[in-house]
Amino acid sequence: MDNGSGPSLFPLHRCKTLHLVRHGQGIHNVEGAKNYKAYMKPEYFDARLTPLGWQQVDNLRKHVHECGLSKRIELVITSPLLRTLQTAVGVFGGEGYKDRTDVPPLMVANAGNSERPSISNLNCPPIIAVELCREHLGVHPCDNRRNISDYQFLFPAVDFSLAKTDEDILWKADVRETTEEVAARGLKFMNWLWTRKEKEIAIVTHNGFLSHTLNALGNDCHPSMKKEMSKHFSNCELRSMVIVDRSMAGSDSSTTDYPRKIPSGLDLPSDVADEKYRGKEKVRTQV
Repeated sequence: MDNGSGPSLFPLHRCKTLHLVRHGQGIHNVEGAKNYKAYMKPEYFDARLTPLGWQQVDNLRKHVHECGLSKRIELVITSPLLRTLQTAVGVFGGEGYKDRTDVPPLMVANAGNSERPSISNLNCPPIIAVELCREHLGVHPCDNRRNISDYQFLFPAVDFSLAKTDEDILWKADVRETTEEVAARGLKFMNWLWTRKEKEIAIVTHNGFLSHTLNALGNDCHPSMKKEMSKHFSNCELRSMVIVDRSMAGSDSSTTDYPRKIPSGLDLPSDVADEKYRGKEKVRTQV
């Protein structure tokens, strides 16, 4: 796009559709809205969803099923924090889990004091936890994750294999990421997405991560579009966007292009014929 002046075309296989989701209301959101200092309270460590947050999850789940997204999404990526994990499995998980020894649930009953039943991992996309899309790191206990081994007990069918350490070594009690560092981490996450084969992905994450990442993107768009992209997310808000691989970082070929006429035969497009004719006429007049 040239300074947002008009539409652009890109090969479909160089694009991915991202469904960006902020987690439902957490216990820290309620108190933090009243007093910002509440975010510093240790009791909000790895904050869980509130009952209202679970209602928001249920409503978003209903929406993704009614609009058909639940059938199109190939992969769900979630931040490895309790509130995002609860949101991811609540929105995109399977239906009606029954105790089975051969199929672990996405979430065990009452995970994180949720007072919710188990959630099935049947007939739903895979869900993986990725550290890169965590919230603004440092200082706030609500953004400090628990051990991966604890999450694996609560969310048995979620894939935590990309976590490099059991303990949280990224969060620091006395150092908070700058907004520039969050944005850089977000761009690194976007580049990592091109290593995935999936074309339609849901990402369950946090407002700070989304806002700072999206604000670093869209500089070639119309200012109003950039503003639309980077505005703050409400709890359990979903926005669908497309990212384009302009740098050819991805290696996938198109699965839908039909590259040649079969069976082959003579095929001279009229515009090519016109060019050839004009070229011959030009040579003839010069002679």
